[in-house]
Amino acid sequence: MAQKTVVVESKLGSKFVIESDIRGHKAVIDQPANAGGTDTGPTPLELLLASLAGCIGTIGRIVAMQQRIELRGMDIKVEGSLDTDGLLGKSIDGRVGFEGFTITVDIDADMTDEEKEAFIHEVDARCPVSENLLHATPCHVKRA
Repeated sequence: MAQKTVVVESKLGSKFVIESDIRGHKAVIDQPANAGGTDTGPTPLELLLASLAGCIGTIGRIVAMQQRIELRGMDIKVEGSLDTDGLLGKSIDGRVGFEGFTITVDIDADMTDEEKEAFIHEVDARCPVSENLLHATPCHVKRA
């Protein structure tokens, strides 16, 4: 088994600005100005969707290389809807998180529609982010 541990360290600064150190790369998470933030970066929810799109693209490239497919590129759109009343502490009937995601992928490669369908299903089956969202992954929040 090839086990890998991924670690991201983040700090909440003024207002809603959160700075993360990711393998020496800096990422800024924030809220839009109309939500009390300074709009210096995407929201955590937007980054979740970007992570899903990024994983689909990365695994797409790996699968294409393994299958010797000339993949010129992929356009990936991820959409999700949620009831924001829950995160604001208001009572809701559903869940606090996204109700679901729709991932639309336009594959730029010389493949039939059937081959593209099989390709994207293979990609999704091997995408760790998609798999983590599809199946409950335990989250343990603890005090330092």
